[in-house]
Amino acid sequence: MASEVTGLLQSLRASPEDADQVTARLTELLYPELKRIARSLMRRERGSHTLQPTAVLHEAFVRLVGQTGHVWEDRTHFLGIATRLMRQVLVDHARRRQAAKRGAAGVRVTLDEQMAGTGEPSLDILALDQALERYAQIDPRGARVAELRVFGGLTVPEAAAHLRISPRTVDGDWAVARMWLARELASHTLPSAG
Repeated sequence: MASEVTGLLQSLRASPEDADQVTARLTELLYPELKRIARSLMRRERGSHTLQPTAVLHEAFVRLVGQTGHVWEDRTHFLGIATRLMRQVLVDHARRRQAAKRGAAGVRVTLDEQMAGTGEPSLDILALDQALERYAQIDPRGARVAELRVFGGLTVPEAAAHLRISPRTVDGDWAVARMWLARELASHTLPSAG
């Protein structure tokens, strides 16, 4: 499947007039994986979140295929961009929600899947987004690893494949990113329920 997706992405560059057919086939091939990423992302959200994984996926996909002049190298590049767009959909939603409530508490997520069921405090998605932007200035690759792990729900091997680095490097980047983000976000955590 990966080679077919890469071929389709390359055909978008070569034959933009076939974009509708190519997009339909890409959707057919990648929808299950994109849906898995969206579900993983939404598992980190609070239970009362008004967006559903399908809505996040569809909004991100509309943004993704609506990009003109963008060239995707291959399947992993496409999925990485999709992950970033899903993050942006959630951040935009949180901003609109916060603006509507005029300063109410932000949307909360957990820092990683292992923390999700442990009673670990959840995080404000807007604060996390801002912290990731700051961290990207210090360590762009580490910030990308954190984005793929937290927002994309990618495993260490999946993130390594996407970034074309070793799983060991992803583990190290993730450990440092988690410590840095935890320190930065300490003032944005909620007390543990329990």
